[in-house]
Amino acid sequence: MLTLASPSQLPDQTGRTIVVTGANSGIGRATAAAMAARGARVVLAVRDQEKGRAAADTMDGTVEVRELDLSSLASIRAFVVGLHGMVDVLVNNAGTMTDSLQHTADGFELQLGINHLGHFALTNLLLDRITSRVVTVSSAAHRSAHIDFADLQWAQRAYEPFGAYGQSKLANLLFTAELQRRLVAAGSPVMATAAHPGWASTGFRIASGHRILDAVAAKSASLLAHGPEAGALPTLLAAVGDVPGGSFVGPSRLGGVRGPAGVVEASAGAKDRETARRLWAVSEGLTGTHFPLGAGTISDQAADASGA
Repeated sequence: MLTLASPSQLPDQTGRTIVVTGANSGIGRATAAAMAARGARVVLAVRDQEKGRAAADTMDGTVEVRELDLSSLASIRAFVVGLHGMVDVLVNNAGTMTDSLQHTADGFELQLGINHLGHFALTNLLLDRITSRVVTVSSAAHRSAHIDFADLQWAQRAYEPFGAYGQSKLANLLFTAELQRRLVAAGSPVMATAAHPGWASTGFRIASGHRILDAVAAKSASLLAHGPEAGALPTLLAAVGDVPGGSFVGPSRLGGVRGPAGVVEASAGAKDRETARRLWAVSEGLTGTHFPLGAGTISDQAADASGA
């Protein structure tokens, strides 16, 4: 099995353009720094430009900072318009977790809105300029989640922060699977892959809604988790490694917690084709964005031919 144990193993990226969302901190920052160090032109797509510039100042190579607020469809569209040229790899890394029900500028539940719908819109709007891969960062939290189409935005149920987070991370994997099937059906050379960092201490705050549980998780992370550089290895392998389209990459040891990055198994729910197709259609309706490369739907025969 192909694995990645260090960013130094990455192939040369000279001449390539890599866009990384949420690249001012944590996994995104480590991903961007590694790509820039290997010669890529890296675009830090960040909500806070001041923090983005501070992160860019610590990186070697060609690094740009551009404003992108994934909680706003208007900001996403403005980012796409302002970004010139082709993009080799889009890394959908940015994410949020909140302990209370909040909403985006467009009225979406915040975790679903940023973690899934914002990246869904960004990918569709950029896809006709992407030449190589779309990488979406998910989480092991997807394994205990499900997509509640009857109440996707938590308007009727009591809000469960970790349940909403898990739903958004499951949506990331369903999106990746459906995107890969559509790319194959359209005859595109672009691949869709996904990654998860394992247990990484990155400053990302766990907000389950239970104060004691969150405190224990924070303390445990400081003792047991690996850092952002190791946590970025799955994203890096998914972005430029020799992995299949539609694959899910994560740490290969200790039950997916730590270790070199390698291809891992997603949950059965993340592989459900009908759920993926339905989520895609719902996401198109919510964001007003569509797959730009050909047929809007694919047949089971085309999906089977993709091997996904």
